[in-house]
Amino acid sequence: MAELKVFTLSQVAQHKSKNDCWFVINGRVLNVTKFLEEHPGGEEVLIESAGKDATKEFEDIGHSKAAQKLLLKFQVGVLQGYSFKETEIVDSASFQEPKRKEMEAFVIKDDHTPKHAALLEFFVPLLVAGSYFAYRCLSRANEILY
Repeated sequence: MAELKVFTLSQVAQHKSKNDCWFVINGRVLNVTKFLEEHPGGEEVLIESAGKDATKEFEDIGHSKAAQKLLLKFQVGVLQGYSFKETEIVDSASFQEPKRKEMEAFVIKDDHTPKHAALLEFFVPLLVAGSYFAYRCLSRANEILY
C-alpha cells in the first residue's frame, strides 16, 4: 500500500474556497472540489466546512455506507497525529465507485379512501351543523310568535 501524504490542520485550512475545497473527516484529508456540484446537500454545506475537521458534522448527518466509502475516492492524505486502526486502513486506489443504477421512484399510498367518501366526510358535518342552526332559528321564531 502506498504511503499517504501527511497534512497539518493549518495546511488543510488554506483550502477553503469553492475552487479549492478540502476538509478532514476521521483523520482523512479530503479534496472535494470536484464533488461540490454533485453533493446532494448542496455545495454550500461543503464550503461551510472547508478547511476544518468536519468529522462531527459528517457523523451527525448520518451518511450512508456508500457515502462513507465515497470518502476514499477524494482522500489526498491523512491528518498529522491521527492513527488509524488496522480495519480503517484502506488503500484509496482499491476503491471502486459503485455502478450507477437508475433510481427507482415509487409512492406508497396507504389511503384507499375513494374521493366521494372524502367529500362526504367534509359535507356531512356541515349538513348536520346547518340543520341544527336552522332548527334553533325556527324554534326561536316559533316561541316569539306564540
